[in-house]
Amino acid sequence: MEYLDFELPIKELQEQYEKACQIGEESDVDVTNTCKQIEKKLKETKKDIYKNLTPWQRVQLSRHPNRPYTLDYIKAICGDSFLELHGDRNVKDDKAMIGGLGKIGDQSYMFIGQQKGYNTKTRQYRNFGMANPEGYRKALRLMKMAEKFGVPVVTLIDTPGAYPGLEAEERGQGEAIARNILEMTRLKVPIIVVIIGEGASGGALGIGVGDTVLMLENTWYSVISPESCSSILWRSWEYKEQAAEALKLTATDMKKLKLIDTIVKEPLGGAHSDREGIYTTVAKEIEKSFDELKNLSPTELVEKRMDKYSEMGVFKG
Repeated sequence: MEYLDFELPIKELQEQYEKACQIGEESDVDVTNTCKQIEKKLKETKKDIYKNLTPWQRVQLSRHPNRPYTLDYIKAICGDSFLELHGDRNVKDDKAMIGGLGKIGDQSYMFIGQQKGYNTKTRQYRNFGMANPEGYRKALRLMKMAEKFGVPVVTLIDTPGAYPGLEAEERGQGEAIARNILEMTRLKVPIIVVIIGEGASGGALGIGVGDTVLMLENTWYSVISPESCSSILWRSWEYKEQAAEALKLTATDMKKLKLIDTIVKEPLGGAHSDREGIYTTVAKEIEKSFDELKNLSPTELVEKRMDKYSEMGVFKG
């Protein structure tokens, strides 16, 4: 188990608890009361820490190396029913953007999302979850396929941003993202967006237009990362905590600004601390969102979606 800087008090208590239990197992000393006291203190410390997280600490949790990624959610939710589809039918298959058909219960969905890697080799293979234009064009191809067959779309967002390389710009990165945003606003099937990790910049928006936008508790959604914001405003990464505060990027901030619809509560300690629990929660939220949308006609869906995004940022005096 890996611990972040602010989780070190939890790590110390966890180690104390494990040592005390080990002593009890290896000797005749009764350490039951000691173990109970440490366990109680551990629970209280966890509650205190996770109840008062700063925006920067939530950013750190969203990047936790043990946090589940897009394919983890899809495989857990859909099981063997998931069929991955590849390629944009133009240039290549972008490994940073995955998609395919899967079922939750008896209902089919088109799942699309950014995929990060678990180690150095897979991170390079997945390009650190940063999609090229081919990734966004693949996503659009799958959305159009879903529309053709009347299948609802679920997108899972977890990216530090679209790939900013020269070759990506040469192949039309900006146009690919803009095209996706345009096409998603008028797609004639329900779109459910779930932010499961980092939601950064146009890389997130390229698959982020939806009828219902769900955001996990310890994730962030912003036009720029705290580090990049800090480097632009202060010429240094040292002010990333201040930047995270100023950007209003947490789920609570997003809900207040009416940019998302629902905050999905995570297990105590983050999504990685109880994977099965968060998979079940996300699956239920997707089903609940679909139930609210399934009876709307294609025209009503598009109108409501257009109205929703048109009202964002409008000040009514």
